[in-house]
Amino acid sequence: MGKRILVALGGNAILQPGQKGTSAEQVTNIDKTVKQLIDVVEKGYELVLTHGNGPQVGAILIQHEMAKEAIPAMPLDFCGAESQGLIGYMLCQSIRNECAGRGLKKEAVCIVTQVEVDPHDKAFRNPTKPVGPFYTQAEAEQNMAERGERWIEDAGRGWRKVVPSPEPKEIVEKEVIRALVDQGTVVIASGGGGIPVCRNDQGQLYGVEAVIDKDLAGERLALDVGADIFVILTDVSHAILHYNTPQQKPLKKVTLEEMKKYIEEGHFRAGSMGPKVRAALNFVKKGGGRAIIARLDQVIPALKGEVGTQIESTL
Repeated sequence: MGKRILVALGGNAILQPGQKGTSAEQVTNIDKTVKQLIDVVEKGYELVLTHGNGPQVGAILIQHEMAKEAIPAMPLDFCGAESQGLIGYMLCQSIRNECAGRGLKKEAVCIVTQVEVDPHDKAFRNPTKPVGPFYTQAEAEQNMAERGERWIEDAGRGWRKVVPSPEPKEIVEKEVIRALVDQGTVVIASGGGGIPVCRNDQGQLYGVEAVIDKDLAGERLALDVGADIFVILTDVSHAILHYNTPQQKPLKKVTLEEMKKYIEEGHFRAGSMGPKVRAALNFVKKGGGRAIIARLDQVIPALKGEVGTQIESTL
């Protein structure tokens, strides 16, 4: 087929609900996911991967908090970089093993990826993304007073720090990533939305305390590498209208204009399907061929157009 696709893996590709997050659990889940991805490679597609990292960064933050009396805790951008290496290692190893088992000559590499954001993005004035462990109200109030942080009560489970979630502006390593993809390498990049960085007046990069939505960063990366298809794999089979009501309806084949209308009508929640739909829409609107939202275990039929939400400029 010879088409280039970017696949954004949801968190269930690495860690399933109810699991503890052991290395063995994560490796098993990734091995299962990779088998389907290499089916895609065998069909002739050029593959670029990105992924979520929420549970992994959460675990790293808890480890840092528990050990802070012995070693200095690291900032969020460092934790994001650490998680990219951790998940990239597992994916690269699994891809190499699966390809070798099928007699495929295919290299895989993880790029620890920085994503530039605008320091004047409105998100920095209104942090909304919860990160890290839960604390008591007293502990949260102390952190707010001493560190100037923002904390919120999160669904009755305790208090959590919230950080900005700015829009991705540019993939810093995009030229390197594209060169590797052009050589036929499977590239894992921009994990967890990438490491958020800004530029100072001299053009130098510096990390910031923020979290970029992984699907929006995936859309930016898909355009940068010249992907023909942008695939968001998650734990549901479709984007859904009137979700969780008697009128709910799965979206199958949708035009750009139809999806714009559904977004304007407020069908997709900001904390769940909203960013996925917006990323898929942006990809097609900016010149990408087709965007797909589908279930993790249905990647091949989704590429055939048989399942999932399929978004194209015209049908």
